[in-house]
Amino acid sequence: MEYRDYYKTLGVPRTASQAEIKKAFRKLAREHHPDRNAGDKTAEKRFKDVNEAHAVLSDPDKRKRYDSLGADWERFQRTGGPNADPFGPGGPFAGYAWAGEPAGGGGRSGNVRYEFHSSGDAAGFSDFFRTVFGGGAQGDPRSAGGRAAGARGGAATEATLEEMLAGMGLGLDPAGSRPRSTATRRSHAEATAELTLEEAFTGTTRLIEIDGKRLEITIPRGVDTGTRIRLSGKGPGGGDLVVVPRVRPHAVFRRKGPDLERDLPITLREALLGADVPVTTLKGRVLLTIPPETQNGRTFRLRGQGMPRFRGDGSGDLYVKTRVVLPSGLSGKAQAAAEQLFELVDQPDPRTARTSAKTAN
Repeated sequence: MEYRDYYKTLGVPRTASQAEIKKAFRKLAREHHPDRNAGDKTAEKRFKDVNEAHAVLSDPDKRKRYDSLGADWERFQRTGGPNADPFGPGGPFAGYAWAGEPAGGGGRSGNVRYEFHSSGDAAGFSDFFRTVFGGGAQGDPRSAGGRAAGARGGAATEATLEEMLAGMGLGLDPAGSRPRSTATRRSHAEATAELTLEEAFTGTTRLIEIDGKRLEITIPRGVDTGTRIRLSGKGPGGGDLVVVPRVRPHAVFRRKGPDLERDLPITLREALLGADVPVTTLKGRVLLTIPPETQNGRTFRLRGQGMPRFRGDGSGDLYVKTRVVLPSGLSGKAQAAAEQLFELVDQPDPRTARTSAKTAN
């Protein structure tokens, strides 16, 4: 049975820290993942080897046993090889405890079973791994140190493996039998971007600091408060960055989705006689025709003068509500003229008219 150099498999020195092991595992697992190398048997085997190496080196207990075994591998083979218990009396790991068993227990506890479900055959890890870590003396092809009921070591290995796969956009399927792609498991960061209504109308850019690095992001036109803009791979550790805009209130315009509303002050003359009145929109100035005898509060719809539709075509509308502003500071002559006007205008009492309408209804 060939001795496996797990450090060489991951391409790290024996003095590598957990962070270095984690980084190497992420890179190699992503590179050789079966979903990215469909039908490539070499990549599949390499992926299994990388997982096996990580399962040992990422677990402090297993790494300690493995490092001790490395120096005593030839002695281990001479004392019985694959059929010997490396943790029994005379073995190179004598005195080390299995997960869930006190040190010096003299062997494995009968109620601890390690199981591993790999992406390939049911045997899972290599013969070397099963012999050293998973009870190869009993010949149980499922015993491989990946998951253990009631055993801290195996459970820790499974949690670490799942966490690492999730961090690079991979995960385990519901049966736990095959790594799969799952972007939803990737960690992500959120950032808030405060905008003016004009910036939301035209689109803009913002500088955001992530992990000590400044990143310029583009905010598309038409966004609204609460819109979520997901930037894949821009977050910490290769995760996603979610930018949530917050559009500040505007002094003139009120926003309702893609539509805008605004008030338009007009004079008494414009309301009575009609006029072409300039209206400022976010696109520029337009002329709005006010018909004669326009009532206060009448609303006009300007098509296509609203906000651009986010992730859609066209724009919303602008609703302009008239607000008649009465003249003030009338001179005596102006008051006399106003009285003469109202003597000529036969205007019914609007309060009486409303009361009659309600009674009729």
